[in-house]
Amino acid sequence: MRASEIVDDAIRDGRVEAATMGLYETAVLVVAEQDTASRTKPHARKVAAGLVGETVVETQRRAATERCVSVRSVGDGLAALTAILPEWVAVAISDRLTQMARQIARTRDEREPILEPLDDTENSLRLSDLSPEDPRYDAYFEAGVIAADGTFVVDPLAGLIDPMTDPSSPDIEHLSGDVRTFDQIRADVLADLLLTADPSEANGTGLENISARIQVTVAASTLAGNDDRPAELDGHGPLDPDIARGLAGHGKGWARLFLDATGLVTETDSYSPTEQMKRFLRARDEHCRFPGCRMPVHRCEIDHNHDHARGGRTRIDNLSHFCTTHHSLKHPDIDERFRWNARQTPDGTVTWTSPLGRSYADPPRRRVMFV
Repeated sequence: MRASEIVDDAIRDGRVEAATMGLYETAVLVVAEQDTASRTKPHARKVAAGLVGETVVETQRRAATERCVSVRSVGDGLAALTAILPEWVAVAISDRLTQMARQIARTRDEREPILEPLDDTENSLRLSDLSPEDPRYDAYFEAGVIAADGTFVVDPLAGLIDPMTDPSSPDIEHLSGDVRTFDQIRADVLADLLLTADPSEANGTGLENISARIQVTVAASTLAGNDDRPAELDGHGPLDPDIARGLAGHGKGWARLFLDATGLVTETDSYSPTEQMKRFLRARDEHCRFPGCRMPVHRCEIDHNHDHARGGRTRIDNLSHFCTTHHSLKHPDIDERFRWNARQTPDGTVTWTSPLGRSYADPPRRRVMFV
């Protein structure tokens, strides 16, 4: 359901005033005019959730009853397997598949090939298996390969190339490596997990230790059960508070995060930020801070916008998350003619300057909205 439909339904049901739609459009357009559609969508969901109260929770619970799996043929022996799932489950599935595919791609050259047997050793026939009365026994001698005294008349290896010394021997079987694309590996792992409940041997080892990761932000009051404000599935949108509490009860990586009115601007003399600073940065950034990029923070690196080796301080307004691709754009080893630069202002806005001198600003997401 689109975010605007949530507000529209609330207006038709009389839960909010008709003027609420104007407030919704104004709040969304402020971001839509300056940001990409992919970033505007979760912002629109937040605005709708704030305007209609708990309706977004009720909507998600009702929508969860529509989860299903379907198969549709797309031709050429392929089919589309579609699963309608709660968003947090789908995000976790995608993350685990991605981690497994990376592990397979990273270790594909280290795995021993799985070979088919060269012959059926149990059913193979040898001369010692034949009696002298068997017609097949005489055929060995009539062919002139074995003499009556059991010695060789002709060299049975004559004309053959020794595969141990000559790589051009036709007896050498050349195996092709794993040349699957990243998406193909993800699809194969999904099939393995669903059909066998465990990745197949061909995909390598170490996959059983990979678990799915999602990032959820929830108010302490909601976590304690004092209210039912929607939590936030970072990078995607609102999350049912009951699901957030359940995840918090079973998760091992939850930690309380307290922010003051100024954004808790702290600093350390070491190169690496403190754990408290990392928590704040994860909550503030949500994703890569390159304009338009939606890579979640757990797949990004914390970067000193002003390089630490060149005097940059390890403090909140000089640190932000960049994905590997965009982090490399500003690497000091890149020629200045092609290097991008990133600078951050105290309010958390990261401004990128291209090699052509053009500037692109990426402001931080607001954690508290007043509409």
